[in-house]
Amino acid sequence: MQRRDLLKLPLAAAALAAAPLARAQHEHHHHAAMPASKAAACDTDGTPLQFAPKAPKDANPLHNELEKYPSCPYCGMNRSQFHFSRHLVHYADDLVDGTCSIHCLAISLSLNLDREPKAIYAADFGAAAEPKPLVNVDQATYLIGGNLRGVMSGRSKKAFATRAAALSAKEQHNGEIGDFDAALAAAYADMAKDTAGIRKKREERRRHMQKQQG
Repeated sequence: MQRRDLLKLPLAAAALAAAPLARAQHEHHHHAAMPASKAAACDTDGTPLQFAPKAPKDANPLHNELEKYPSCPYCGMNRSQFHFSRHLVHYADDLVDGTCSIHCLAISLSLNLDREPKAIYAADFGAAAEPKPLVNVDQATYLIGGNLRGVMSGRSKKAFATRAAALSAKEQHNGEIGDFDAALAAAYADMAKDTAGIRKKREERRRHMQKQQG
């Protein structure tokens, strides 16, 4: 799967927008006990160690996937709750990132630019089953935008196992049809606005909690 050119184009802008959020989440969940000297080091592929996937290597990540990867490493959201938008990237070295959305998947791919994806999976939004099954994004069709609610993003990017299912959803919800690369490009294009919105909502919740506590 060769997407380095696509990832490099928005990398500088995406890094500015995504890194503070990713850094805060990783420090909260994984980084507190790490020595400063180790935190500054890089993995052998060039990925800073604090941003490399933390779960053990996994040659079969789809087996009991939600149990092994219950929460998104970049925002902390419960992936079972957001089963309909979740993504998972299986890197060539068998490290895995299970995310809540394509927004957080885009962060993972940016931070691990030199770690080649072996496969990327997305929830089939058109499936009736819950949790919605994962499909390889190379075979998926995305509905980008429209009136479906986005996850970690103001503009939704929903994956469907078939183009016919995506076109049927488009008739109901508007939006544009595209492949994974188009959806990923849209995620990067939305990154700065989405990250600013997430920060604003969290600040509003914090102030509301402080007000309730007196």
